[in-house]
Amino acid sequence: MALDPEAKSLLDALGVANLSPIETMTPQAARERSKMFLEARRQMGIEDVHQVQDLKIKGPGAEIPIRLYTPNVRKPAPALIYFHGGGWVIGDLDSHDHVCRSLANKVPCVVASIDYRLAPEAKFPAAVEDSYAATEWVAANAAELGIDADRIAVGGDSAGGNLAAVVSHLARDRQGPKLTHQLLIYPGTDMRMSAPSIEENAEGPLLTKASMIWFIDHYLSGEEDKLNPLASPLLASDLSNLPPAFVLTAECDPLRDEGEDYGRKMQASGVPVEIKRYAGMPHGFFSFGAVLTCGRQAFADSTATLRKAFGIEGTVAQAGV
Repeated sequence: MALDPEAKSLLDALGVANLSPIETMTPQAARERSKMFLEARRQMGIEDVHQVQDLKIKGPGAEIPIRLYTPNVRKPAPALIYFHGGGWVIGDLDSHDHVCRSLANKVPCVVASIDYRLAPEAKFPAAVEDSYAATEWVAANAAELGIDADRIAVGGDSAGGNLAAVVSHLARDRQGPKLTHQLLIYPGTDMRMSAPSIEENAEGPLLTKASMIWFIDHYLSGEEDKLNPLASPLLASDLSNLPPAFVLTAECDPLRDEGEDYGRKMQASGVPVEIKRYAGMPHGFFSFGAVLTCGRQAFADSTATLRKAFGIEGTVAQAGV
């Protein structure tokens, strides 16, 4: 399958082909290198938000940093709880700051970005525990935060999409918090890595089969964890009564098929789900909407589904991240 020319030009400009494979690096070295992509995104422009506040809340293993983005919007406002990507090993509040700013402004809604514990220092299920605890905290403190507790969604990209899906399971099974929507951006849903797209897109770009193995080996403690639905939500026996979802996938992504399989399995269980594949796009393209036409469309589609889920009338101008 052919990579979109805009995406190829972007990857060439970033020098991705010349980078050492992440599976040859230590987690700390990989985290340091990721700052290169952060700087590249910043040069594409960062949106101002009416209020940005850094908080720390009590978590199950350590304090959880949260960054709260509040646009100039009537309160109580809807909210999106966002979990960043990075294979459960890299990423933080800064790596997805530009995405959260754009989402906050263009929905508009409050965005709570969650800095869950990373592996291998904190292995599965630490990230899950932090993500659910942060979701509970946002819902419990909704009034103080200017949030409408009846209009809270979860979302995330890649590993963050995995966590958003898993948090939705936990919220259902533990009778709360009430969630309105799931925004699942090329989510990882099956740690067995058995879908055809794993082999079709084994050489990436940006995410490869080998790097996925590296991420999973750092995140999980062993083979048994791969079968745990809190790691592999596709393997859950019951996907009914989950929040409606928008599942966004990229054609040239190893995770493409498992994201789409998860969406179809939710549909078969009676959950309203829209699944959309973006042609010629690699893993990670959502973060580069400022320079990718398809990225801008994916962002517009995502904000439109959130607006619908939140019952927000009207439209806003298309924007990129």
